[in-house]
Amino acid sequence: MDGVLKCSRYAFGPNRLHYCGPDANREIFSYIQENQNDAGLEILMKQFRTMYPYLRRIATSNGIQDPFDIRVVEAYWIGNQLLENISRNELYRHLVDDHGLKKKLDIKSFTHLTDLIGKGALPHHSFHVFAVWKRTGHEEKAHTLESMDSCRISWGLVTSTDGPFVTVQRKPLTLQNSKLALGELVSERFTRTLDARDDIESLTTGKIVTIHWGVLCETISKRQATMLQRYTLESIALANQII
Repeated sequence: MDGVLKCSRYAFGPNRLHYCGPDANREIFSYIQENQNDAGLEILMKQFRTMYPYLRRIATSNGIQDPFDIRVVEAYWIGNQLLENISRNELYRHLVDDHGLKKKLDIKSFTHLTDLIGKGALPHHSFHVFAVWKRTGHEEKAHTLESMDSCRISWGLVTSTDGPFVTVQRKPLTLQNSKLALGELVSERFTRTLDARDDIESLTTGKIVTIHWGVLCETISKRQATMLQRYTLESIALANQII
């Protein structure tokens, strides 16, 4: 899988709900279904106003020319060493210039956000979900616990499959003593919305999958799951400082 296709797997969930990206869900789905990429899919992915600037920032800070380089895509959605190479000043300018958050957020919220940058925030998808309480897609409204849990990339272990249905054990986002945390394992049933031939269609028990807005995105390795957990927990810890 190349970087653009990998990115489209994660972008599909919120796009089908019209939360972000172009009104082209059928086109994006066709690319995923056929497991093929061309310039058209890249053009569609560039229209995701929150995601694409993050990819550009990560790529530029690491001397990578292509924002859809698979290492860059993995850094944003799952997490890897590339995130560690973005300076605090670069992240600040990114949030101000590329996302306009100084204008979109009230003074108190923006001040809290800049404080988190000083405490080591990284441009991982989960940081934007947990620290920017105002959703920045097509619907600029406050997150709820449920929407944050759906918007973050969660991961879980496949415990059973039944035709189009897949049962996954995962840890949901919860509030414990008024602070964000990952709760105890629960079993949830998902539909194979993406019938990608290379992994989701052929899921078996014991595989680890990622989930975004109720959509199974892809299978990942134990190493990737460890990285996703690490950056998610770091983002939660930072966000809890402004709750």
